Amino acid sequence: MSEFSKLFHERIGLSQGKNITFDSLESVLEKTAHSIPFENICIINRKTSGISKANLVDKILIRREGGICYELNSLFYFYLIENGFEAALVRGVVYNHVKQDYQDLGRTHVSILVNHEGRGYIVDSGFGGNLPLKPVPLTGETVCSNNGEFRIRKLDTNYGDYVLEMKLKHKDTEWKIGYAFDTRKPIYDVTEFNEIQSIIAEHPESPFNKVPLLTRLTSNGNITLTNSTWTEWKDGNVSKETIEAERFKELAKQYFGLNQD
Repeated sequence: MSEFSKLFHERIGLSQGKNITFDSLESVLEKTAHSIPFENICIINRKTSGISKANLVDKILIRREGGICYELNSLFYFYLIENGFEAALVRGVVYNHVKQDYQDLGRTHVSILVNHEGRGYIVDSGFGGNLPLKPVPLTGETVCSNNGEFRIRKLDTNYGDYVLEMKLKHKDTEWKIGYAFDTRKPIYDVTEFNEIQSIIAEHPESPFNKVPLLTRLTSNGNITLTNSTWTEWKDGNVSKETIEAERFKELAKQYFGLNQD
C-alpha cells in the first residue's frame, strides 16, 4: 500500500492493510463523508493554495482540514487511481432550487467518473450534505444509501450530457436535480481546477466566499456550522441554534477538528 493510501486510510479511520475493491467503495465513501468535512475556511480566510496532489495531501491528510468539491474529489480521484481504478474527473454545474435554474458560475462542480467492467459511474465525495455514498451508475438505476436515493439521467443541457438527481432522506418527497455534468470532457490534470478556485473565491455570486460553512454527514444525519448557526439533523429531526463567535470556534474544533484561533 502506498504512503498516500496509508495517510488516506488513517484520515478516515480505515484499516491500513485493507485492499480496496469496487464493492468496498461504499464503505470508503461513507467513512470519508463522516471524517472529512465540506468546508470553505481557506476561502473565507483568503489562504488558498494551488490545486496539486502535494497541496491536497498537506491540507486534508496532514493538517486534517476539509475542502470544497474540487479539493475533496481531486484527493479521492488520486486515491482511486493509486488503488487501481479507472477514473477521471468531470466538471458540472449545481442546480439552484431557489432560483429554479443552474448556478451562474460556470462548471464549478467537480465529481469523479469511474469505469468498472465497462460501465460508467459517478463517485462524489464533495457535494456537502448531498452525498450519494455509493457509486451511481450512468445507466439510470436508483441507488439507495443512508443519505437517500440517487440516480443519473441522460439529459443534454448547456452544462453537460447527464444530470445527477436525488431524493434526500427525511428532506425530499420528490426527485430533484443535484447537478449537470459532462462526461465528454474528462480531466486528468487537477491544475485546471485553479480556475474553479478563483471563481469560488472571487465571484460575487459564489455561495462560498461570504460566510464560513462547515458540514459533514453523521451516522444518523448531518451537521452544519456557519458563523451564526449550528444545525443538526438526527434521525429526521432538525435542531438549530443561533451562535456567537466563541461558540463557532468551539463547535468547529469539537465536530470538525478545525482550530479557528
